[in-house]
Amino acid sequence: MATITRNDLAVKLRDKFGFTTAQSGKLVDLIFDEICESLINGEEVKFAGFGTFKILDKSARVGRNPKTGEMAIVTARRVVAFRPCTEFRERVSRK
Repeated sequence: MATITRNDLAVKLRDKFGFTTAQSGKLVDLIFDEICESLINGEEVKFAGFGTFKILDKSARVGRNPKTGEMAIVTARRVVAFRPCTEFRERVSRK
């Protein structure tokens, strides 16, 4: 199973659009910085034909350590959730 890295994305941009390596790397960093800032500010990030990223606020709850079975408090936290769009799900299921 392959992993796609920021560098892989930068190389694809460089090869497809003729950017320099430095320019394509900065572009990838800028895109991810904008996505992060939007999520931090509580905004949804939507990519047409791909899906939506959003922040969910999880409340505190009682959980269990799966190794020991001991009860533990899981603190409140914010998590990033991704919901793929229908087109994306259909393309993935065809493979």
